[in-house]
Amino acid sequence: ILIRFSGYKKHSQEMGKNDIDAFLTHPAVQQKVSASTQSQALNAIVFLYKHVLDRPIDGAIEAVRTKRHRRPPVVMTKDEVQRVLKEMRDCHLLMAKLLYGCGLRLMECIRLRVKDLDFEGRKIYIQAAKGDKDRVTVFPDRLMKDLRVQVERVRTLHDQDVSEGFGEVYLPGALARKYPAAAREFRWQYLFPSKKRSMDPRTGIVRRHHVLETGLQKAVKTAAARARITKRVGCHTFRHCFATHMLENGVNIRVVQELMGHAT
Repeated sequence: ILIRFSGYKKHSQEMGKNDIDAFLTHPAVQQKVSASTQSQALNAIVFLYKHVLDRPIDGAIEAVRTKRHRRPPVVMTKDEVQRVLKEMRDCHLLMAKLLYGCGLRLMECIRLRVKDLDFEGRKIYIQAAKGDKDRVTVFPDRLMKDLRVQVERVRTLHDQDVSEGFGEVYLPGALARKYPAAAREFRWQYLFPSKKRSMDPRTGIVRRHHVLETGLQKAVKTAAARARITKRVGCHTFRHCFATHMLENGVNIRVVQELMGHAT
């Protein structure tokens, strides 16, 4: 695209700072693209020159930047939330209930492990969330039974994997080195494991990873359409609903911020 933008007059090896500035300014001024789209193009250019062409850009990039627009979050009413949930099934339903009932981000939910659920203490631990922060959030009483059933499903699946010579799960590098046997322990297994085992391309080890986030994203989008919700609903919408409905119920805003992992 960079070469095409130059009119095929220059190869990327021959382009300098001015060419890159012009390339990045064009979508911002002429095409009115979003700030994230322009940032993606910038990151691609930096990667190209640093890791592919192996040469530095001659000077700081000074392209005209697209302004970021702050948009109010989409929030469903309590009735709309229930209408969407009624259109969901099985694990996707349980995950959506966790997003709404605990204020979780999509990947925080997907990456939950068995050990993160404290049934006795009524807490859910979120490890290495956005900004590499840990936090504790609420454990809705209504989800106790469903989550116990899910944990037993994971136990059955893990026992089957172990009996077939597998049973390992991915652990972050430092933990994997410090506790090499932990990867086969039940408590470290993902709460929402994938249906099939797969080979980790980094190590060649066959493991059972967590489910893909795209499955839940599609399920939420489909459920919202079936519920005839015209708002733009996604997985993150449940998190906004969690915060809004907590505040409407009289919960202190600082408590809500802490539960969501925001700076107070």
